[in-house]
Amino acid sequence: MPNLEAPEQQEDGRDLALPSLDRHAVASITLRIKTGQRERTQDQVSLIARFYLALGRMRVAIGRLIEEEAVHGRAILLAPIYMGVGAIFWFTFDSDPPLQTVLAALLLLTCGFVFKREAGRLLRHLLFAGMLTSLGMALAHWESWRASTIMLDSAVTTTVTGRIERRETYDNGRWRYVVKVETTEKPSIHRPPERVTIFVRKQAEPFNLGDRIQVRARLTPPAGPALLRLNDFAFSAYFNGIGANGFAYGPPILLSLSGDNSEASWLAKADIWLAGLRNSIGDRIRRTLPGDTGAFAAALVTDERRAISDDTTEALRVAGLTHIIAISGLNMALSAGIFYVGLRYLFSLFSGLAQAYPTKKIAAFGALLTVTAYYLISGFGVSAERAFIMMAIMLVAVLFDRPSLSLRNVALSAIVILILSPSQVLGPSFQMSYAATLALVSGYTLWKRRPHRENMLSRFRFLGPLLFVARFFSGILSTSFIGGASTAIFSIEHFHRLATYGLPANLAAMPIVSFIVMPFGMAAMLMMPFGLDGPFWKVTGEGLELVILVAKTVAGWGGDITFGRQPPWLMPTFIAGFLMMSVLRTKLRHLGLLLALATIGAAALGSGVSKPDLMISEDGVLVALRQDNILATNRERPQAFIFEQWQKALVAFEHQPPTMLVADSSLPKISKAERRRRLNDDEQKAVRGAMEDALDRTMQGSFACQKGAWCVAMLENGAVLVTIENAAYLPPACDTANIVVTSIRLRLDHCRSGATLYTGATLRRTGSIEMDLSGDKPTVLTAFEDPQRPWTRHRTYDWRTGTFGAPIAPVSPVSDNAE
Repeated sequence: MPNLEAPEQQEDGRDLALPSLDRHAVASITLRIKTGQRERTQDQVSLIARFYLALGRMRVAIGRLIEEEAVHGRAILLAPIYMGVGAIFWFTFDSDPPLQTVLAALLLLTCGFVFKREAGRLLRHLLFAGMLTSLGMALAHWESWRASTIMLDSAVTTTVTGRIERRETYDNGRWRYVVKVETTEKPSIHRPPERVTIFVRKQAEPFNLGDRIQVRARLTPPAGPALLRLNDFAFSAYFNGIGANGFAYGPPILLSLSGDNSEASWLAKADIWLAGLRNSIGDRIRRTLPGDTGAFAAALVTDERRAISDDTTEALRVAGLTHIIAISGLNMALSAGIFYVGLRYLFSLFSGLAQAYPTKKIAAFGALLTVTAYYLISGFGVSAERAFIMMAIMLVAVLFDRPSLSLRNVALSAIVILILSPSQVLGPSFQMSYAATLALVSGYTLWKRRPHRENMLSRFRFLGPLLFVARFFSGILSTSFIGGASTAIFSIEHFHRLATYGLPANLAAMPIVSFIVMPFGMAAMLMMPFGLDGPFWKVTGEGLELVILVAKTVAGWGGDITFGRQPPWLMPTFIAGFLMMSVLRTKLRHLGLLLALATIGAAALGSGVSKPDLMISEDGVLVALRQDNILATNRERPQAFIFEQWQKALVAFEHQPPTMLVADSSLPKISKAERRRRLNDDEQKAVRGAMEDALDRTMQGSFACQKGAWCVAMLENGAVLVTIENAAYLPPACDTANIVVTSIRLRLDHCRSGATLYTGATLRRTGSIEMDLSGDKPTVLTAFEDPQRPWTRHRTYDWRTGTFGAPIAPVSPVSDNAE
């Protein structure tokens, strides 16, 4: 093929060599096409030749654009992308990649990048990408080793003694404590977690941080995904240092006060002091502003969101205003901006001071101190950490006379976060916040580079206030649209929902937040040490009541669209297109737009992810059958935590409870205390008969249950499903059903009758289960195939032998004939 380098250009931009180039190219390609092939018509040959020619020109054009991107120095923007990809690889592997292999790859690629300076640009970029990808994997391994959280292996009721490290309040009078465990007894846990969360009900006065308590509690391991590819709560709990969740049986006993904790390190004492300051600020705000208004105001300052009622939280979510209650970039930017602008305006009142000192840098330093204090009292949340790092980098850039708002600053903040905690890259908060920030900064950069045109209306001074208001609302409109559009796919992927009326809600709420809530809230915080914060909080509360009114009004319009699980290729391809569109500077970014739109179109027009017909929770307590948008369960009141996730992921919001059978006096009465009882032949025959009668009386795809004993259902493929709550019913269940499910941990993993058996022991390893019964043979998908990662390994722990991966010992032995 001829050389397709750029020919000389005329002043009008036409290609002088284009006719000859076309003739030579067409002749060359024509010769290739005709050689060794049958004769083609001249039109066909010319058409194919021109097609090859167009591909060659496209290749040259793309090469030039890539060279232009390299000239602009975009490597710093690609660095966090490559690091994040490496972290994602490490976290999503089925087992831990060998550390030696990761470090060897990092060393080799780093040496190649540093010493191979004479290599071509493409090779050096590949070395750069491989080096940072390996670095991301190494950082992920280091964070996992640094956390080393001990996860509780199975549910247990025990007496916990420990010290309170964190405390949060709920809207219904409950308290949530994070307790550092010292001892467990009755029974003593062989492998106790270091920290647990315990919910306490009906406690009038909460304990203080650092208090030593003793409480009888039911502890359970952090939950895994409710279905395959849904959120794994154990993952975040592992990296947050939480090994178990639980609730208290009765009020805890106070053993000693926080002042008696003399053996704690100074760092632990400082952490407790900051947490105590945070709680005292939240309590003071809630006393000044009762109800949801006070809880809302406290959430803006301390990030304690659990005290907001469920109705208000849902209204904010449906209206697309939940970003207000999160300590995120909005809060940090408003607090820093208000302080920065206010201090500069104060300095401008004294002309001599403004001329003698760099007031801009002084104001930036004061704003930096403000956001630092804000971060310290916000509880070190994930979103607050990201927002603080991003805002701190921007303010430091002002101190060094660098552009404060740029993609490089966003990339630097992402690099810092990926170094400190790479596990955040998989979280929706990280992805959505950086997606919105990238889109907004990229949009602002394009807007700055636009050709400047004078607005004719600006010549009329009396129109100045109207133009200011128009610019303000157009700014809110554009930022809300860009932020909402950039995070929509992430909201669909992680939460299976999309708020379609977020734009009008933000247009109505953001002026209130910007001009009333945040300025008066900051003034209240500054006046709080002097006890003069009350009036300012009252004004802040009035503003927040208006925000809540806006949220409930917009939520009343509906518009909350629910989406099911998306194809696994959707997020990687969309993110690739989005990053190209946001990071690149040349026309190559249009390819990113095309890729993102093509991804959305393919997902919208495709069949999507197939929906299962049968779901089993990871503890075996809840079982559901799906028919269209109806979920039939074996529980009259299914566990909301699991059931709501199933409803959203499957877009099935109609619940069909089981048919409860009338108690039959001819059936054996077995209490929970009689789990070791063996049914005789007559009792087993009576239970089998009752199960068969229940199948005859219930509809296909629904459950019929004997309360506290068993449930039966006829599946669409003709198979029979039985769930049991007592091991004594296992023999008749295996004889009657094709599938048997029980939450009890048994030593059996199959029925002698050939029926499939799922027990608490087997489900502990596999996690939740879903089945597609439409084919000749059921398709079974489990949440885990081989749980060997640090946050799933506790599922294979055997407390009797103290080893991982050993056979699980039974809790309630059953007789051989129970098979």
